[in-house]
Amino acid sequence: MQRIRRFVAALAGDQRGLTTVEYAIILCVIVSVAVGIWDTFGENTRKALKTSTEDIGKAYDPGAE
Repeated sequence: MQRIRRFVAALAGDQRGLTTVEYAIILCVIVSVAVGIWDTFGENTRKALKTSTEDIGKAYDPGAE
């Protein structure tokens, strides 16, 4: 039992991998933000293209409304 306590204490005091974990968390946040921006940009682009296509279609066939 004493060896387990020493191991846990040593593990808790070891901060060598802490920087890696911090970088991984920052990377996850950046990726999440990038995916959100990409999704919003894609949706706005889709809406703009749809509107443009409908406007072009109406210009060629005004009676189609």
